[in-house]
Amino acid sequence: MDITAATPAPSHGLFARFDKGLGYVVEAAAAVIVVAELVLLGAATTARYVFNSPFTWSDELATILFVWLAVLGAVVALRRGEHMRLTAFVRNLSPAWRARVDALALMLVCTVLVALFMPTWEHVESHLPSQMPVLEISEAFREAAILVGIVLMLMTAIDKLVQHSTPWQIFGSLALVAVVGAGLYAAAPVLEDLGNYNLLIFFLGLVAVSMVIGMPIAFSFLLATVAYLQFSTTVPVLIVPGRVSEGMSHMVLLAVPMFVLLGALIEVAGLARAMIAFLVSLIGHLRGGLQYVLLGAMYLVSGISGAKAADMAAIAPALFPEMKKRGSSDGDLVSLLSASAVMSETIPPSIVLITVGSVTGVSIAALFTGGLLPAVVGLIALAVVVFMQTRGEDMSSAKRFDAAAKLKLFAVALPGLGLPIVIRSAVVEGVATATEVATIGVVYTVIVGVFFYRCFDWRRVYPILVDTASLSGAILLVVGAATAMAWALTQSGFSQQLVDLMVGVPGGRLGFLAISALAFVVLGSVLEGVPAIVLFGPLLFPVARVMGVNEVHYAIVAVFSMGLGLFTPPFGVGFYLACAIGRASPDDVIKYVWPHLAALVVALLLIVLFPWISTGFL
Repeated sequence: MDITAATPAPSHGLFARFDKGLGYVVEAAAAVIVVAELVLLGAATTARYVFNSPFTWSDELATILFVWLAVLGAVVALRRGEHMRLTAFVRNLSPAWRARVDALALMLVCTVLVALFMPTWEHVESHLPSQMPVLEISEAFREAAILVGIVLMLMTAIDKLVQHSTPWQIFGSLALVAVVGAGLYAAAPVLEDLGNYNLLIFFLGLVAVSMVIGMPIAFSFLLATVAYLQFSTTVPVLIVPGRVSEGMSHMVLLAVPMFVLLGALIEVAGLARAMIAFLVSLIGHLRGGLQYVLLGAMYLVSGISGAKAADMAAIAPALFPEMKKRGSSDGDLVSLLSASAVMSETIPPSIVLITVGSVTGVSIAALFTGGLLPAVVGLIALAVVVFMQTRGEDMSSAKRFDAAAKLKLFAVALPGLGLPIVIRSAVVEGVATATEVATIGVVYTVIVGVFFYRCFDWRRVYPILVDTASLSGAILLVVGAATAMAWALTQSGFSQQLVDLMVGVPGGRLGFLAISALAFVVLGSVLEGVPAIVLFGPLLFPVARVMGVNEVHYAIVAVFSMGLGLFTPPFGVGFYLACAIGRASPDDVIKYVWPHLAALVVALLLIVLFPWISTGFL
C-alpha cells in the first residue's frame, strides 16, 4: 500500500525487524523457485526435443513449484505494495484521510484472509489421501501452498497495519468491519431470499467499495466471493480455496513468470538498446523519426515482459532525451508512450492473450497469429497522428548514418531482432508451447548478453528474480481470485441470464461486438486486462459463439479494448504508469492524450468492423 506523509513512519522495533526478516526469507524462497522452475522446464524441454526421452514427472513437479511460486510471489507483492489496485480515488484524498482509508483496506485484507484460513485448512486435509499419478505423492503438497500463502499474507498485512497505522486508525477500521460483518450476519436470512439481487450487493457494491478505497483487486474479488457465499447462500466457503488453486495451477499460465523473467533479462543483456539504436539509424533523421522509432520498438519488444511498465521503461530512457532536444514536450512524449502501449496490447507473447487461452480454451497459437495485424492497424493510426504533429519539426541537428554504420548496427541488433521472431514463430508453428519457448528465450538472452554484448550485470539477477516472483504472484492471485468469483457467478445462474440478455442486443452480431468493446474499455480502466478477462471471459465467450463471432476476433477486440481502457485517464492506471516512467505530471500530460486516443478508437472500430484483420492469417 502507498503510505502518505501523514501516516506514521515505520517503527524500528519488533515489527520492523520481523518485516525485514520475513521479507528476506520469502523473497529468497521465491527467487529459488523461479530458478528451479526455469531449470526444470529447460531440462524437460531438452529431454523431449533433443533426446526424445521426456520426463513423465516434469509436469506434475512443475505444477507444484508453480503454485508455490504464485503464492510466495503474492506475499512479496503484498509486502512491497505491488498488487493491482485502483488508485484514482484515494490518490486525491488528504494525507489524513488517505491514512485512514489505507488502514481500512489493510483491515479488509486481514479479514478475508482470516475468513479463508479454516476453509483452506480443510481443503488441504481433504487432499491428503489423494495421490498424484506419476510422482505418487499426496496432492496436499501442492494445495498446502495456498494455506502457507494465506498465513504469510496475513502476517504481512498485520505487520504493515501495525507499522503504518495509528492505534486509533486500527481500532476504527476494525470496529467498522465488525459492525458491517455483524449487520450482514443478522441480515443473512433476508439476503438468502433475495436471489440474484445479491449479485448486485456483493459483486457490484462490495467490490466497487473495496476497490475505491484502494484494496488490491485480488483481495476485493476474494472478499466479495467469501461474503456472498457466507451470507446469502448455503454453499460452503470451502469451495473458494479449491477454485483459487484451480485458477492458479493451469500449466499454460506457467508462461507468465517465464516471460516476465525474459522481459527483464532482455533489458539487462542489452538487446533492447541494440534494437533501438538500429531503428534510430534507419529513420531517426526523418521528421517525427524518433516517434516512429518509439512505435516500432514497442512493437518489437512489447508483450515479452508481461508488464507494460517494463516495456515502456525499456524504451523511454533511450529515446526521450534526444526527442526533447528536437522540441517535443514532455506531455506529447508521455502521451505517445502511453498510446503505444495500447497499440501493442495484442502483440504476442502477451500475458493477456495467454490468459485468454487459459480461461476460454481458445488456441494460443491462433491468438498469437491473430494479434499481430491489429497491432499494425493501431501503429498506422498513431503514425498518422505523429505525421500531423511533427510536420514542422526542426531536423537540422539530426544525425544521419551512412550505409556502413547502418549495416554495423544491424549486425549488432540482429540477436535482439531475431528473438521476438523466434518466440512468436515457434508458438504459432506449434514447434514449442508458450512456456517452453519462454524458457528457451531466457537461456538465449543470457548467452547473448554474456558472450555477444558482454554487458550482462550479474548483480541485477537476484533483484530481477524477486521482481519476477512479485509480478507473477500479483497476476496469478488475481487469476485465482477471479476464477473463484466467476465460479460463484456461474453457479448463481447469472451466466445464462447474461447469454439471454446479450443475444437480444439490437444490431445482432455487430451490436454485440460494439457493446462488448465498450464494456471491455470500462472493465480495462477499472480492473486491468488479466482480472477482467478471467472474470468475464468464461461468461462472454460462449455468448460470442452463439452470436456467430469468431473466437479469435472476439478475443482481439476484447484485449485491444481493455488496453484502451487501461491507458485512458482518469481511471486507467496504465496512463499514470506512463507518466511516472516519463517523469511528467498527469495534469500536464492529460491534455495531449486525446489525439492519440482518438486514433486508437478509430483503430478499434476498424478491428471490430473487419474481422479479417484478426483472422485473415489463421
